[in-house]
Amino acid sequence: MTRDPESSPPIETVRGRIAWYALVIFLSSASLMVLEIAAGRLLAPYIGVSLYSWTAIIGVVLGGLSLGNWLGGVWADRGGSGHSAGLVLGLGALSCIGILLQLTLIAPFLQHSELGLLSVSFLFVAALFFLPAMLLGVVTPLLTTLALRLDARIGHIVGMMHALAALGSIVGTFATGYLFIQYFGTRAVIIGTSIVLGLLALTFLLRARWAVLGLAVLALALTVWTQARGGFLKPCDRESNYFCIRVIDMSGEVPFGRARGMVLDHLLHGVSHETRPELLIAPYTHLMDELIAAHLGNRQQTPAFFFAGGGSYTQPRAVQARYPDARIMVAELDPQVTAVAEESLYFKPGQVRIIHSDARRVLKNLDAQRFDVIVGDVFHDIAVPYHLVTREYAELVKSRLVPGGLYTLNVVDVYPDPKLVKSMLKTLRQVFSEVHVWIESGTAPDSRVTYVISAGDTHTAPVRLHALRGPQREWRDVVALLAEQGTPMSALPLLTDDHVPVERLLSRLIFTELGR
Repeated sequence: MTRDPESSPPIETVRGRIAWYALVIFLSSASLMVLEIAAGRLLAPYIGVSLYSWTAIIGVVLGGLSLGNWLGGVWADRGGSGHSAGLVLGLGALSCIGILLQLTLIAPFLQHSELGLLSVSFLFVAALFFLPAMLLGVVTPLLTTLALRLDARIGHIVGMMHALAALGSIVGTFATGYLFIQYFGTRAVIIGTSIVLGLLALTFLLRARWAVLGLAVLALALTVWTQARGGFLKPCDRESNYFCIRVIDMSGEVPFGRARGMVLDHLLHGVSHETRPELLIAPYTHLMDELIAAHLGNRQQTPAFFFAGGGSYTQPRAVQARYPDARIMVAELDPQVTAVAEESLYFKPGQVRIIHSDARRVLKNLDAQRFDVIVGDVFHDIAVPYHLVTREYAELVKSRLVPGGLYTLNVVDVYPDPKLVKSMLKTLRQVFSEVHVWIESGTAPDSRVTYVISAGDTHTAPVRLHALRGPQREWRDVVALLAEQGTPMSALPLLTDDHVPVERLLSRLIFTELGR
């Protein structure tokens, strides 16, 4: 057994020193995963949440970690010491504060650029999280090498340190995803990570007063600058495990009275009027309301509604007003969304039954219940729940509709060649005899559009639909147009539980400025 030439600890303290190195590796690895999970929530108000944003986060963090591991190994071989580890941990703490500062500096530029979602996602993540990942990547090889100077059991030390690094990553992942974000918020989590790393750095730098002083001065300067830029301000009224939730005043968008809107991450999800719940401001919700009214007509029996997704609860609230005796059930994944709708968006549940669970799971369990109308409002920008667009799900929906029932949903795609919408049309035609796709009249080519799809077995509709209530609007059925132009229907996939290539079908939204 050799001794650490820096401190030459007596034999009885060797195990304590190794244990301390192991704990620091555990905590630094956990801290990196805390930052990785927090990255998704921090950037959601700017770029949303999608497969591509998470791919950028994971790829950038792994890239920084790999470079840091290599640098840490080289540094250890060239005389790295406990002081070196303290310096890296201190810089890592500063880089955490730097994340919040850089966000205020680069967000305005990237949000106003003409880059596509894929490029913007990568640039956001690389600018904010590559440096912290690289610095924390240095810690494990550096401290593992220092431990090997104290204990000649190479396999034992290397295996233990790698196992603790992996365990720290696991604990950091679950703790952040399940607890920290929801209870403390993203910015508090990042600040807390910075404090933890700073305290770890101090344990290695107690005798290096000038290093501590330098790091303290930098920390103060970064903190003051970040505060001045508003980097510590929370953009969310409430932050859940799913969304950054904000309520904004939308009174200027309505013809009279007051209205509020709910923003989930970066997307306005719905607008609710204070005194007129049946007044639907968003064209797609207005269209869905007109389709429902036309479908139900003057029937006397009490209608039953199922909403897959509550969102701002604008549509369930409108149904409450139009059909006071209706049986309404809502499957909303995020209970915080429901709470905000009740507190700030004038929604009073009354007899509405709300289940906080996945819509497909809820429908699956409703063996004995049937609905006149099922509404799908679960797509969040280009984030599409794969399991809610497949043929199997459409079959489940049909089985929960009364004979002649209506299924309607909205989805974002491009115009005039919406590949995802076309694939959904092709898929729904496997299950329903009548399927229609609607857009607002006057939609310009090469634009991003919220489509409304309606389906049923006895569902007939005119080529054009005029609003009978609310704002004067007109929509047209573009099923025939979609079949005639753009990508042939035969070239597009049928969506099944085994094959749902949503990102490929939405590639124009992902790779161009249309997706932002």
